[in-house]
Amino acid sequence: MADKTMSADEMAGRLADGMTLGIGGWGSRRKPMALVRAVLRAGIGDLTIVSYGGPDVGMLVAAGRVRRLVAPFVTLDSIPLEPHYRAARERGGVELTEIDEAMFMWGLRAAAHRLPFLPVRAGIGSDVMRVNPALRTVTSPYDDGETFVAVPALRLDAALVHVNRADRLGNGQYLGPDPYFDDLFCEAAATAYVSCERIVGTAELTKDAPPQTLLLKRHTVTGVVEAPDGAHFTSCAPDYGRDEEFQRMYATTPWPEFAARYLAGDEQAWRSAAGEGA
Repeated sequence: MADKTMSADEMAGRLADGMTLGIGGWGSRRKPMALVRAVLRAGIGDLTIVSYGGPDVGMLVAAGRVRRLVAPFVTLDSIPLEPHYRAARERGGVELTEIDEAMFMWGLRAAAHRLPFLPVRAGIGSDVMRVNPALRTVTSPYDDGETFVAVPALRLDAALVHVNRADRLGNGQYLGPDPYFDDLFCEAAATAYVSCERIVGTAELTKDAPPQTLLLKRHTVTGVVEAPDGAHFTSCAPDYGRDEEFQRMYATTPWPEFAARYLAGDEQAWRSAAGEGA
């Protein structure tokens, strides 16, 4: 079985302009920020981003790397609306496909099962259908005759996710209270890259935690990046909470200034901030 470890920059070197990238986590929780920064350093653009959006979306949009966003929301949780994303939308700088949270999940699930769509009740009778005129409905072929939204598969060229622990083979473990939908992102993608707080031996994954915490299976993972504090400034429970001070600074600093201070060069400036506060 292959050793799948690589650096974040090696991961980014496998991506290309015009790809559809799915980014795991939720809002400002367990986002693969080290991988997002590697994408920014690599200069990749014209991207379609699929995400339960947080600062991953905000940074990529602010940097002008996103052509289209598919998302149910973009939030920093304790700051309701991601400010750099909001500024880009106000400028008309990104195309948006906004769908319901459940529809989004069903789109990932359809892609994971290699289906063209899946039926869902969410969206019926709402403005989701009005603002997404390309969405179609289907009628049950059975006696009930119920009408559903036919949510198209959210197929991904690559998925980026962050977990607490992983082994070198690509098995990934979450230790917090919520798996979010990181497994679906990986299963819906042609390639999947996982960053983790720490790489451990396979046997260690279940030494102090139950097998149910093994969210990611090695056959769905292409590469593994060891990235301590790799979700900072978002949370990665139970390893650390959200860095609210850094998040406030990010939210109130003009993007060119923030990017020049924290995103230029290697990871040293960011890692210093993660260890010492902004």
